[in-house]
Amino acid sequence: MPDDHLSSLEFASLELPPGLHRGIAELGFTHCTPIQAQTLPRALAGGDVAGQAQTGTGKTAAFLIALINRLLRSPGDPKRPVNAPRAIVIAPTRELAVQIHADAVGLTKYTGLKLALVFGGVDYDKQRRELTEGVDVVIGTPGRIIDYFKQHVLDLRHIQVAVLDEADRMFDLGFIKDIRFLLRRLPHPTQRLSMLFSATLSHRVLELAYEHMNNPELIRIEPDKMTVDRVRQLLYLPSSEEKIPLLIGLLRRIDARRTMVFVNTKRMAELLERTLLANGFVAQALSGDVPQKKRLKMMRDFHSGEVAVLIATDVASRGLHIADVSHVFNFDLPQDAEDYVHRIGRTARAGAEGDAISFACDEFAISLPDIEGYIGHQIPRGSIASADLAEVVPPPPAEWRERAPSFGRGGRGRPGGGSRSGGPRSGGSRSGGPRSGGRSPRHSGTGPGSRPHPDAGHPSRPRDSGGGGVGGPAGSASPTGGESGDAAQQAERKRRRRRRGRGGGGGPGDANGGGPGPGGGPAQAPPAG
Repeated sequence: MPDDHLSSLEFASLELPPGLHRGIAELGFTHCTPIQAQTLPRALAGGDVAGQAQTGTGKTAAFLIALINRLLRSPGDPKRPVNAPRAIVIAPTRELAVQIHADAVGLTKYTGLKLALVFGGVDYDKQRRELTEGVDVVIGTPGRIIDYFKQHVLDLRHIQVAVLDEADRMFDLGFIKDIRFLLRRLPHPTQRLSMLFSATLSHRVLELAYEHMNNPELIRIEPDKMTVDRVRQLLYLPSSEEKIPLLIGLLRRIDARRTMVFVNTKRMAELLERTLLANGFVAQALSGDVPQKKRLKMMRDFHSGEVAVLIATDVASRGLHIADVSHVFNFDLPQDAEDYVHRIGRTARAGAEGDAISFACDEFAISLPDIEGYIGHQIPRGSIASADLAEVVPPPPAEWRERAPSFGRGGRGRPGGGSRSGGPRSGGSRSGGPRSGGRSPRHSGTGPGSRPHPDAGHPSRPRDSGGGGVGGPAGSASPTGGESGDAAQQAERKRRRRRRGRGGGGGPGDANGGGPGPGGGPAQAPPAG
């Protein structure tokens, strides 16, 4: 790997604890990257940092080294509770949290610090047990951290270092309220070291930094709207029908070994996975609803080279550190220009070279002017040769696949799964299907004592608010306009009124019973029959 992406600052020249120096050397780090060279002196001196740099430039190592140095040099309160960590690192996605934890394991190998990784989808009790036994550093996603905090599994009052990674992605994924919730429960900014890192520093991210940090120093390594210089970019203009044949033809031509293909929808990711498998490629689709254990296995297989092509939606376009990605395909052009930069940033990481190939079809070419305006230049065009359009073996029909659990409006504890559309459920369905909660159907129109809907058979008759108008097993109208002559149904209505505390039986004030009194009006005629 070329070293011209590194700075002249050596890690050996930094005043770091011996155990940390040993871990850095064992990982093969000798010189700092530009983001590390500018942020570490400030952070090691105790100053807050808000850093912006392209993905793959060493942001993770920068904040981990500063974090570990602070914890080793400042032991903290010896009376802190066992469940009170000393540092917290918040990441927007589970994949990014896993990668930060993996990097931290190597750097803390000779320091004695205990780490905990917490994120949703797996190992709830195991993660909880680790936290209750006591850790120094918690690395995780906002939702799971808040879950444990509200259950008093975590005590955040003794945090000495707080790190927020990929802050702009927090806004994109709707986590900003969770982030503010957590930051407001940490010690005052003057009593902790705070670091914020992101690929882009928008105005809203800077507002968050100045609100919850102690006069942070803003460090920008690359100008805004710049893509990775080492990425060779190429754009094809196929029709929608040509995209899959073109992708397969190009993958065969480049002999794909470690290639990422980005799409805009989960449905297209699954279709591409089936198609590529049918055409002899080892491919897997990574989308937001893949169960966490399967997701982690996919990443391990891609890291190891067992999977040659990883198909991903934008849920995976940030924070994935995968070495030696040779090609990135934008099968669908992203609708957000910034996502184009983050997608192609999966290749050419840490000074390496790579290729980014994009397809601008008739559906997504509308995003092209914004993308080229954002990166500041036109993407070179490529011509489609007939040899590039491969013969495609049709994919097999879609099969059922395991999904990550999702909870609707009713939450986890909703009986019967919380169905809202069709089918029977206990407790009464909102739309379609019979109720099974003990109350007789009111509008089925069948069975003894049932009352058909007033519109059935009498479309012009308005429904009577006092329970009259339509009655009898056959749905005939009473000559007097009173209630049904069915004694059992009448008795049931009286019992319901008594249960509701309305004084059934036609007493004073009961509009349905016919007796005079407040709110009851004049007496009504007795029911017929």
